[in-house]
Amino acid sequence: MDPKRRIGILTGGGDVPGLNAVIKSVVYQTTGMGYEVLGIRRGWEGLTHLQPGTDSAAAYICPLNRNNTHGIDRTGGTVLHTSRTNPRKMRQAALPKHVPAQRLASWQVAEGVFDLTPLVLENIGYLGLDYLVAIGGDDTLGFAKVLDGKGVPVLAIPKTMDNDVQGTEYCIGFSTAISRAKEAITRQRSTLGSHERIGIFRIFGRDSGFTALYAALVTSGRCVVPEVEFDLDHLIEILVEDKRNNPSKYAFVIVSEGASWRGYSVSEYGEADAFGHKKKVDVGHALAEEIHRRTGEETVTSDLTYDLRSGEPDAIDQIVAITFANVAVDLIREGISGRLTAIQDGKYTHVAIPDPSLGARRLDVARMYNTTRYRPHYAGKLGSPLLLTSVMS
Repeated sequence: MDPKRRIGILTGGGDVPGLNAVIKSVVYQTTGMGYEVLGIRRGWEGLTHLQPGTDSAAAYICPLNRNNTHGIDRTGGTVLHTSRTNPRKMRQAALPKHVPAQRLASWQVAEGVFDLTPLVLENIGYLGLDYLVAIGGDDTLGFAKVLDGKGVPVLAIPKTMDNDVQGTEYCIGFSTAISRAKEAITRQRSTLGSHERIGIFRIFGRDSGFTALYAALVTSGRCVVPEVEFDLDHLIEILVEDKRNNPSKYAFVIVSEGASWRGYSVSEYGEADAFGHKKKVDVGHALAEEIHRRTGEETVTSDLTYDLRSGEPDAIDQIVAITFANVAVDLIREGISGRLTAIQDGKYTHVAIPDPSLGARRLDVARMYNTTRYRPHYAGKLGSPLLLTSVMS
């Protein structure tokens, strides 16, 4: 590759609204500083499957400029596409076909599992990247931490509707998810009331209950979260009472996908993805069946998960995406790497890219969640950040 200053940018994991605003802002600012920007398609797959010196490289590398990113911030998803590729634990069926078997064998770390980090480092060198900007959740950024440890100048930008990346109070996509959840629940209340039923709304949150908690906050609803096993009999008693006292004769609860009650845990099924996650059985349906079996009440279940991540970002996500991008550019300007753009105490900052061994950030239950009423805490928030949370796990 030519000896020019280059920045690579990629998006990994699930898509969220606001990713394109980050991409555009990085491109606009850094091209003005004299950098070329290379978009890396399909997340980390772009750096494991890139075949240097061939026409197929165009499948994974897309030069970005002000012209081809001009209007992308008005749309959702990611123009660079994405994947859940984990270069450190790649299964044999997913390996790049062009790499000789002898080389692949040297990277095998377990039966049928390969660590392609050396190949990623080679491709970063081939591309001549002075910086790599990785946008993702804790899985994607976990590999960014690995590259940081290998001396790659990498910067991380947090995005996830679960809002559970360590070190930051806010991740891109979270506000839009809550806004969409509020809209969907508000619309469906009319159906619940018309049929006098109990509604169960399943929502994002494998390990953390931020999305369910804030959706409950803005809908005055009940919620159950992964951090606390709930008492099923008590929850049913509350919901039946809510329905009886409601003039429209309905009630509802918002359920994190990872929530469980005492004596029950959410089952998983299917093959684990590259980061070890299997799909979870729908706890919303399981809860609805238990409510009906124990009370005879009719229920309606609604899975809100994927509806929340489609479409354009709301204003808050647009603002945070643009600002996170500009914080990253400021770090590039100063020659700083190995950092995560973040919000702490309601202020923009940057911190070390979190160690993946920390796992997901979780609710501060004592401060944020009423375990008796299954509601957010509403009082005692004076002096708290806007999103009523902390960066502690």
